[in-house]
Amino acid sequence: MCGRFTLQSPAELIREFFLLEDLPPLKPRFNIAPGQNVGCVVVDPDEGERVWVEYRWGLVPSWAKEPSIGYRMINARSETAAVKASFRKAFRSRRCLIAADGFYEWRKTARGKQPYWIHSEPMGLLAFAGLHESWRGPDGSVLRTCTILTCPANELLAPLHDRMPVILPRDDHELWLDPKVRSPELLQPLLEPFPSKGLAFRPVSRYVNDARHEGPDCLAMQDEPRFDG
Repeated sequence: MCGRFTLQSPAELIREFFLLEDLPPLKPRFNIAPGQNVGCVVVDPDEGERVWVEYRWGLVPSWAKEPSIGYRMINARSETAAVKASFRKAFRSRRCLIAADGFYEWRKTARGKQPYWIHSEPMGLLAFAGLHESWRGPDGSVLRTCTILTCPANELLAPLHDRMPVILPRDDHELWLDPKVRSPELLQPLLEPFPSKGLAFRPVSRYVNDARHEGPDCLAMQDEPRFDG
């Protein structure tokens, strides 16, 4: 799964990586958690250009009675998202890229849960495959939310967790974002585990365990020896 991630890269690198014309000022974020707004890239249906938007993490289907359901929908299994009632409409017409430069997983140890930060190798940006929805409240307000697709873990990450976020290579961004593409048969092949050779991980401070904590201390090096399975 993916329950916490980072986006600390400079705005200019984010803009270039996602081929954006404009990008608002961004603060480095070291502990992005469910229920918070996250940076996403979508294609504007009128202009046909990529734009940066912010959605709350935890998808709320349009038919939901109340928005708290979103906390149970921070992830969607890529194997079933195209057919599951909560995600199938978004899979066909409301896809996005969720910007990140690393994510966390935890491993049980004798000393408690040890967090690890997983990042690209060499260091750089990541694009999680996401879906988004709009939910209208009783007062007419609109809540825009998203979820991160997951797939089976690759060989590198399997010792940490049996699932990982779907990370899309840049060559696949255009197809995933294309609002004219609605066929699951065309999209499903994109949702494969990212190659192990493109990722690395290291232990970090347990400071990150608390979702209320933010800042560079979340990524502080941990004394515990690196775990390689």
